[in-house]
Amino acid sequence: MNETLHAPAPYQHEYLPAVPPPGDIQPGLVTWTRKNLFSSPFSCLLTVCFTGLAVWLVSQFLSFALFKAVWSGDSEACRINPDGACWSFIGAKLNYLRYGAYPATERWRVDLTQVVGASLIGWLLWRNAPRRNMAALLFFGIYPIVAFALLRGVATIGLPVIDTTLWGGMMITLLMSVIGIVFSLPFGIVLALGRRSELPIVKAVCVFYIEVVRGVPFITVLFMANFMMPLFVPEALTPDRLLRPMIGTALFSAAYMAEVVRAGLQAIPSGQYEGAQALGLGYFTIMWLIILPQALAIVIPGIVSTFIGLFKDTTLVAIVGIADFLRAIETARIDPTWAGPTISSTGYLFAAVVYWIFCFGMSRYSMSVERHLARGHKS
Repeated sequence: MNETLHAPAPYQHEYLPAVPPPGDIQPGLVTWTRKNLFSSPFSCLLTVCFTGLAVWLVSQFLSFALFKAVWSGDSEACRINPDGACWSFIGAKLNYLRYGAYPATERWRVDLTQVVGASLIGWLLWRNAPRRNMAALLFFGIYPIVAFALLRGVATIGLPVIDTTLWGGMMITLLMSVIGIVFSLPFGIVLALGRRSELPIVKAVCVFYIEVVRGVPFITVLFMANFMMPLFVPEALTPDRLLRPMIGTALFSAAYMAEVVRAGLQAIPSGQYEGAQALGLGYFTIMWLIILPQALAIVIPGIVSTFIGLFKDTTLVAIVGIADFLRAIETARIDPTWAGPTISSTGYLFAAVVYWIFCFGMSRYSMSVERHLARGHKS
């Protein structure tokens, strides 16, 4: 056996030259474009076709809405320009679109009601605002009474009574939406809790109501509220023609809201219920302080989607004779004084922009609330 130990060979190493990172790890604009838009001949063809279509559509829209539009002048200026929108028509009809046939001398009451309502809503939605409980009390408890008295009028204090047949335009759309949103959420929560109740009669009633309302078209609910509701109440207590579709809208939306809230309740682990019960808490305390805050935070997208759908569905109240914002545009566009080739297109474009602003605002606010709550969970 050879006991001679060989000396270890000297370790030799060479440094590899530095190379740039692969393009997939830190993709730049060119790499991302090549990978996602021009990865194959078919992908190149689709990218070129859809890009050309998008450019053509956007250019046509901007040409109609901005570059060739009539911004001032009378109806004659719009008649001789069939290629652009007639925004002077919107300017001339703006008061009618906002107030309907509400008397011009009393429109300050509508403005005051909307300013106070917007201030209270802004106070409620501002998460860092002080005394939000006071804002909630004012908005849900006092504001509806004051707003109704201000809009309808009280003769004893010198406010002329304005019949609801004269109400119309954007004020009706906002009124229907706010009433529906304010009342559908708490009613929907009650229905969702009732559907999960262990009391068989309460559960059966809630299930029956939710399934029946969800199985009936919204138009049918509006017709029933408008024509059948007076048959079930004494004549002296018959709701106003404007109040009836409001009640129908709130009841219809509450059924859908109940299912959204129920989805959030089912997402809460059973350990939350068992832990709260182990602490000796009662049912309402558990729901109010532990379960509902978590469940509602989970289903914020669904709640906001229901609100957005409700805001857009208010246009259907026109079929029962309520002159909402879209109905006001329909009435304004057939004015023979403003007859022109682009009057209808301009009116519907203006309606689409207004509805989009409100819906997009609600969507963005819900996203900010989701991010805020997500940061709370991570901390």
